[in-house]
Amino acid sequence: MRKKAQAYMDAGKLVPDEVVIGIIEERLQEDDCKNGYVLDGFPRTIPQAEALDKMVKIDKVIDLEVSDEAIIARMSGRRVCEKCGSSYHLLYKKPAVEGVCTNCGGTLVQRKDDHPDTVLARLETYHKETEPLVSYYEKQGKLVTVKGQDDVEATTKAILEGIEA
Repeated sequence: MRKKAQAYMDAGKLVPDEVVIGIIEERLQEDDCKNGYVLDGFPRTIPQAEALDKMVKIDKVIDLEVSDEAIIARMSGRRVCEKCGSSYHLLYKKPAVEGVCTNCGGTLVQRKDDHPDTVLARLETYHKETEPLVSYYEKQGKLVTVKGQDDVEATTKAILEGIEA
């Protein structure tokens, strides 16, 4: 299944639900998932959620609320090293020297998917295809809504509190 998904991605196409669902189904059968797991970025559509409901029992779903403006600012500020892949941010995690990787001295670049126009297109897709999952899981009583914070530790704390509630 993963090779099928890669072929779609290499062609610049969206991976169909049935392929993504197959990958998740295979992955959840592995030994390290026996005592629990966290799914990040899945499901992204109602059909994926319905398929997941047939596979496993979901305990909680976290809806991390962050404004579109904040998402655009956060993503468009990311930079990665061409050499080693280290990640930086123009506001939150600056390198010692602007444009130069602190770890290896490589050049920092903005990934194509972090350009503001690409982020806007991804947000449109999110609002159309993924946002309906909020209502889907709210109706099931599984939704925990957490306001995204500027500080990663504060957001993590809010998520953990939401899971434990």
